[in-house]
Amino acid sequence: MHAPAPHLLRAQAIAADTRPGLRFLTCGSVDDGKSTLIGRLLYEQNLIFDDHLAALERDSRKHGTNGADIDFALLLDGLEAEREQGITIDVAYRYFATPRRSFIVADTPGHEQYTRNMATGASNADLAVLLVDARKGLLAQTRRHAIIASLLGIRYAVLAVNKIDLVDYDQAIFDGIAAAFAAFAAPLGFKDIRAIPISARDGDNVSSISANTPWYDGPDLLRYLETVDVEDDRAEKPFRLPVQWVNRPNLDFRGFAGTVASGSLVPGDEIAVLPSGQTSTVKAVISAGEEVEAAEAGDAVTVTLADEIDIARGDMIAAVRARPQVADQFAAHLVWMSAEKLMPGRSYLLKINHATLAATVTELKHKLDVNTLAKLAAKTLALNEVGVCNLSIARPIAFDAYADNRDTGAFILIDRSTNETVAAGMIDFALRRATNVHRQSLTVSKAERAQLMHHKPAVLWFTGLSGAGKSTIANLVEAGLHARGIHTLMLDGDNVRHGLNKDLGFTETDRVENIRRIGEVARLMTEAGLIVLCSFISPFRAERRLVRELVEEGEFIEIFVDTPLEQCIARDVKGLYRRALAGEIKNFTGIDQPYEGPENPELHLPAGEADPALLADQIIDELVRRKIF
Repeated sequence: MHAPAPHLLRAQAIAADTRPGLRFLTCGSVDDGKSTLIGRLLYEQNLIFDDHLAALERDSRKHGTNGADIDFALLLDGLEAEREQGITIDVAYRYFATPRRSFIVADTPGHEQYTRNMATGASNADLAVLLVDARKGLLAQTRRHAIIASLLGIRYAVLAVNKIDLVDYDQAIFDGIAAAFAAFAAPLGFKDIRAIPISARDGDNVSSISANTPWYDGPDLLRYLETVDVEDDRAEKPFRLPVQWVNRPNLDFRGFAGTVASGSLVPGDEIAVLPSGQTSTVKAVISAGEEVEAAEAGDAVTVTLADEIDIARGDMIAAVRARPQVADQFAAHLVWMSAEKLMPGRSYLLKINHATLAATVTELKHKLDVNTLAKLAAKTLALNEVGVCNLSIARPIAFDAYADNRDTGAFILIDRSTNETVAAGMIDFALRRATNVHRQSLTVSKAERAQLMHHKPAVLWFTGLSGAGKSTIANLVEAGLHARGIHTLMLDGDNVRHGLNKDLGFTETDRVENIRRIGEVARLMTEAGLIVLCSFISPFRAERRLVRELVEEGEFIEIFVDTPLEQCIARDVKGLYRRALAGEIKNFTGIDQPYEGPENPELHLPAGEADPALLADQIIDELVRRKIF
């Protein structure tokens, strides 16, 4: 078997442009045959060049798992690490066409470690081919992939029961797996689930009906993929254009560029700009440098308006009578993709519709059991877990529920320290809990209060290990400031846990919430014009950054009281290290919980054996240098 000549392939590709398209992915547990299936499909459609086929035969002898036979998985497992381990790591995309349809297929990893890559492949797919090893049945990763596919808006699924040859084409085994999956997937909202018995290695029911399964009366996999109706309905939905770029080449032109997420637009249409709510009419629609009569979903365009409106990247142009939701709080599903657990209360970056802004998970409502779909109480999400949460963001934005619009209702969360994508999110609905609460304008301003104090407000944030000397130094600083007539307030870690934060423990999640609350109190104290001295271990950089961002530029002064762990243990005034080392205290910073030292503190005090009074004087001198007083 060999591939057509290159010119015939090019002709096929051109013809494919006019055929209906289908984006699908293969997913499921590791080693269930996803790469082998796609390789077999390409082989049976004569879409492998002779030289590629020869190379595949050589590679099969070197890396393959089928003895002398061709290992079709190697066609897609292009990374050397993938071939050596026999697993797919990254998403591999392939493009092919048949006389009926053109296809874009994403081969996604089955290994639990690479679930994030599966979610990436599913985000743009219309259909999921979920493979199951007939010998093993449904596994946890099989169920997890089905849940993620459903959450990401895929409504059509093929349950490909693979390796049916290894169970002697047993109908009872196939029927049992199909029934178990149908029962599990019933709440997931799939419009159609088609179960097909296949052997990806031998080609049974892949692109032709197999004589080995006379009891199966459905279509082969390729026939089903060619005929399934997954028509894109984005054009029928209300108009949405997330603004990616404000195009201003000269003083006479100002356009707003982006890709139409849904609906259609013609010059003269009335539009609204969100979140501002301003309205106008479309003056012109420009594509590829020329004015066009209309734009529809999927088109990259620049739009000009009849009125001068302040529009920025991340705003949304929408149909005036069918607007998206605008809110700064919403409920969403999260697929957690990081080895670092979710920390409710921690500040992350949220990217949605070309906007990037600070976001916090304010409440984790529950996580999903991937085996039963039960809603489990949880305080955090670990790698590959799926949960439902409430989020609060820095300012109102425009969005749709993900169920209504996959493009405008999806977002990602990014760790602010590492820039790692930690979660994929799907918005469920806006939260409108405080619509009757508005900010009250105050007669006396912060600047006027500071003027009355005769000094500027500031937050002196003392951080370091337990026993480093933070509170000792902070007390000396406050005494020195008080003697100079400076208005201060000291917040100490032990003291606040007797009142404001007495409901919190010492888990990572509770520590995050502890610092969040203290940050809000410190901000209020700066509004009063005070210098606030905060003595807290505050082990995580992300939370210290959160407090810094709560106050104005120059008001947060981070003071790293750097005392070696050995010396802190030797001091052990409260006996805490002794108990932690004995296992009596869990989650103790420096012992079984990490401390993330400041990278660029305003003051780095190598405490050690230094005289605390001299260190306190050094801090006061720094306040004078900064003209705080």
